[in-house]
Amino acid sequence: MKAKFAILLFATSLMVFSTTVMAQTTNYSGKKVEIFTTAKNTNLKLTNAGSVKFELAAQPLERESWIFVDPTKQFQTIIGIGGALTDASAETFAKLPKKQQEELLTAYYNPQKGIGYTFGRTNINSCDFSSESYTYVAKGDSALKTFSVAHDLKYRIPFIKDAIAAAGGDLKIFASPWSPPAWMKTNDDMLHGGKLLPKFDQSWANYYVKFVKAYTAEGIPIWGLTVQNEPMANQIWESCIYTADEERDFVKNYLGPTLVKDGLSSVKLIVWDHNRDLLYQRASVILNDPEAAKYVWGVGYHWYEYLKNGVMMFNNVRRVHEAYPEKHLIFTEGCEGPFDYSKLHDWNLGEFYGRSMIHDFNDGTEAWTDWNVLLDEKGGPNHVKNYCFAPIIGNTKTGQLIFTNIYYYIGQFSKFVRPGAKRIVSSSSTSNLLTTAFINKDGKLAIIVMNPTDSKINYHVWIAGEAATTTSLPHSISTLIVE
Repeated sequence: MKAKFAILLFATSLMVFSTTVMAQTTNYSGKKVEIFTTAKNTNLKLTNAGSVKFELAAQPLERESWIFVDPTKQFQTIIGIGGALTDASAETFAKLPKKQQEELLTAYYNPQKGIGYTFGRTNINSCDFSSESYTYVAKGDSALKTFSVAHDLKYRIPFIKDAIAAAGGDLKIFASPWSPPAWMKTNDDMLHGGKLLPKFDQSWANYYVKFVKAYTAEGIPIWGLTVQNEPMANQIWESCIYTADEERDFVKNYLGPTLVKDGLSSVKLIVWDHNRDLLYQRASVILNDPEAAKYVWGVGYHWYEYLKNGVMMFNNVRRVHEAYPEKHLIFTEGCEGPFDYSKLHDWNLGEFYGRSMIHDFNDGTEAWTDWNVLLDEKGGPNHVKNYCFAPIIGNTKTGQLIFTNIYYYIGQFSKFVRPGAKRIVSSSSTSNLLTTAFINKDGKLAIIVMNPTDSKINYHVWIAGEAATTTSLPHSISTLIVE
């Protein structure tokens, strides 16, 4: 019996060893690489720019530019890429002609004809990108007997349902509150910060449950929830302040237990939902408390720390991933502003996105969410005039859709990096080329290379001793597909 067991164990070990060796010695010689490119001062917009082939490569030299890819080293699984379906997006969409509505839905959600968004965010109660402030309950109704999402039936719910249908019925949506009702807060105001009054902790926790169940009943399942949008920002629009301790205790004592009690433990609960600068402090305070951490699926973050000193603090994302690898990271919001119609085709818009997405994925992020998917010709509507850019602008006066290069830069990821893909190693020998890479569930590699410089750069993509040679155009981003 022992002998049979030993033989079986040896055979199993041999199979595992053989599989590992095969993965490490895959022959890429002769394999074709299809290259899809978006580039400044060209007609290339997610365009098939040709193909190259792998050939046996000699030892790489330092004077050349190389991208080293290793499919055997795999990391986080990608959940999805998308953008927010806000009141502003929905209202703008409703004002467009039917033809342009269909064009927009196809452009965003069709993986063949568009860029295949699979992820989205929406707001609980109003946010700055609403035409007015509103809530779902009557003033003083702490029992939530008057709770109704009827307000959202005019624009937002139909828009989200159209997006889900365009995505083939599978579009993961997470929701975020900007503020509780004014009467639940210390400042009796949905705007200008303030805090949730302790006596309404349970009512506010129940509010999330009501929202999730109401939207689910309308045909919009809610995949996840963030506790509070930007909990350290006192804004002129809807906002509410939570210190790290306060968010931890609200999750631990109210929101987490309430979701479990009401059968919503499968809804992903996401903390922070604010900038990278304080990301580690917030994550550590909450996740170092086992009773709070057990309810938390992951940590969300934005990129607006760059407004302070012009720098995006990518390393803080990596620190959270290193310290809490069992939790998930999700980019929950980013946009550029203030809006200027004359700058709709400024190339810097897209490059800002490309740089962030490459770093964020390399630092362990599993899902990436842009802000509004659609805004009007003013960069709104927005009830406090906090106008910004969106990948697609819908001119409600002419009915025209204007595609900024943000759309194409995001599309270089979302079209080719599909849910279930795993990030793999992609390492650049030069700081002039930024890169990340993935292996999709169908086995295809998606290698993304961005050139933010003014120069054309010839480079080699190296995998397991084989290399393919190509060129990166000035101010371009390319996705190389290897089957």
